[in-house]
Amino acid sequence: MVVASKAIVFSAVKYSEADLIVNCYTEVAGIKSYLLRNVLKAKKAKLKASYFQPLTQLELIAEHKNKGTLEYIKEAKVFYPYQTLHTDILKTGLVMFLAEILKNCIREEEPNKELYGFLEHSFQWLDANDAIANFHIFFLMQLSVYLGFYPDTSCIEAKYFNIMDGNFQQKNTTNYCLEGSQIENLKQFFGLNFETIHSVKLTKVERQHLLELVLVFYSFHVQGYQKPKSLAVLNQLFS
Repeated sequence: MVVASKAIVFSAVKYSEADLIVNCYTEVAGIKSYLLRNVLKAKKAKLKASYFQPLTQLELIAEHKNKGTLEYIKEAKVFYPYQTLHTDILKTGLVMFLAEILKNCIREEEPNKELYGFLEHSFQWLDANDAIANFHIFFLMQLSVYLGFYPDTSCIEAKYFNIMDGNFQQKNTTNYCLEGSQIENLKQFFGLNFETIHSVKLTKVERQHLLELVLVFYSFHVQGYQKPKSLAVLNQLFS
């Protein structure tokens, strides 16, 4: 079946001498993996390897057999040309990290237009703005809405955060209840939007510790969660 869809690239891995295996999140079919033959060698190929950098937003014409095998891209063009996302060193670090997180967390081969719209808007905002120090933490919290485990904030004034149940509570009832500065910093990220994330003032160490907390939260709620390898690079860039 030939389909036309917007897509966001999550990863591209070299396969043999000239091929790429590309993992994309498509608007019409969810996660899809494609085999691109000779894309690394053919100088006049219709598909350019540069199209498949992490988080690139594309328009695809693809053939989907939907048999659990690698699919085929017939045509591709860049839907939204980034101005800074692949050239600014801090943003490229974020791109590597977020692409790895997304590939780890999103695996469904089914459409979710709300999630796709959120990703599309988020990366366009990141490309266009400079006050990005808190972006990844806010993004991960908002992503949890679409993944189905956004925290219950009805008792947000409570002292403890139950990292397993994803709620705030007054008493320490299990080993999964956390308190302290990390939890107070986490609370600051609720009720914001991208335009107001700069209002949260954290030191580099506080931000790093808060990111570690958010990733622990993800580890409890994402099946098969794997700690991102790019985290060390991200911490280095933001230290």
